[in-house]
Amino acid sequence: MDLNYTPQEQAFRDEVRAFVRSRLPQEISRKVLEHKRLEKEDHVRWQKILYEQGWIAPGWPVEYGGTGWNPVQRHILEEECAEAGAPPVMAFGVYMVGPVIIAFGNAWQKQQYLPRILSSDDWWCQGYSEPGAGSDLASLKTRAERQGDHYIVNGQKTWTTLAQYADMIFCLVRTSNTGKKQEGISFLLIDMRTPGITVRPIITLEGGHEVNEVWFENVKVPVQNLVGEEGRGWTCAKFLLSHERTGIAGVARSKRELRLLKYIASQEKKNGRPLLQDSRFRDKVARVEIDLMALEITNLRVLAADREGRPPGPEASILKIKGTEIQQALTELMMDAVGSYALPHLPAAWSNHWLGERVGPEYAAPLAARYFNYRKVSIYGGSNEIQRNIISQMILGL
Repeated sequence: MDLNYTPQEQAFRDEVRAFVRSRLPQEISRKVLEHKRLEKEDHVRWQKILYEQGWIAPGWPVEYGGTGWNPVQRHILEEECAEAGAPPVMAFGVYMVGPVIIAFGNAWQKQQYLPRILSSDDWWCQGYSEPGAGSDLASLKTRAERQGDHYIVNGQKTWTTLAQYADMIFCLVRTSNTGKKQEGISFLLIDMRTPGITVRPIITLEGGHEVNEVWFENVKVPVQNLVGEEGRGWTCAKFLLSHERTGIAGVARSKRELRLLKYIASQEKKNGRPLLQDSRFRDKVARVEIDLMALEITNLRVLAADREGRPPGPEASILKIKGTEIQQALTELMMDAVGSYALPHLPAAWSNHWLGERVGPEYAAPLAARYFNYRKVSIYGGSNEIQRNIISQMILGL
């Protein structure tokens, strides 16, 4: 595969770069580049800018609002947005449930939901994991019983990211207990404002409210919100997870974070010299950079397969494993570089002063919280151990 950009692709990069630099709000960019917490409004504001430009869903078919771009163009947009400090487009709508509705939904569902996903008028969350049904997702117990033209849903979902903001949730529910456990699962679209839904926060180790428990108690869901056939939701689930795992790789964001790591290591000192001149630390950085280069090539291969209409195969699992390992390694090396300056997660550290005395460089303050938060990336979307099982089955036939 030739990874050199053609003159046309370079011209496209220049166009994208000019757009992002001129339209991305600086206050949002600073939050991203300084690892500050983003609010829902930050994401929605940027997504609406992309929507007005027609660039919010470059991977969708043109007839549903996509751009018609090839995989290289989509990769260029992702790189330029990451480099400039743009918030990632929230995956649950554009990259997850949207493609499922396009592939398996009926005409009403496409007309009802796809435009609102594109415009960010609906904020989606994912109802997959449950207590006792995480990596073994097919063991889920949330039940939907059909009563006339509605399903009655009862059960619990957990680790539901940003459910506190969501208008809609796409859920895997059990509609049958006969046959294989995968055969009794259906895919429902549920309005989060429906009576009987309760969202309870889960405060994570770094002090953030990013994930939640979602409880369903006799929640009425119209049958028209069933995607695909009843009992065939596992097909939708696998399709969605393959796209989720590809996105989790985060190649463009990791390239940006690698540049930040090198900058930090050039500022921090060891034995009077920049840390980046220390051979052992420089070797660790080089290993991560080499892994990231290999990951980018794999990512381009997956994009090329997608262009030809082939869904991601075991490559999606490879991207998920290596992508998350690289993300975690970057956070670890940043912590190593700044040492004790990353330790305090205090308001004073964010302002860079404590009783008038400097507590360390500004870039150090958010690193501990980021390190703790990134412990999860090797678990969600299917743990890396499960991904290795998938690779062994699909490639080695084990």
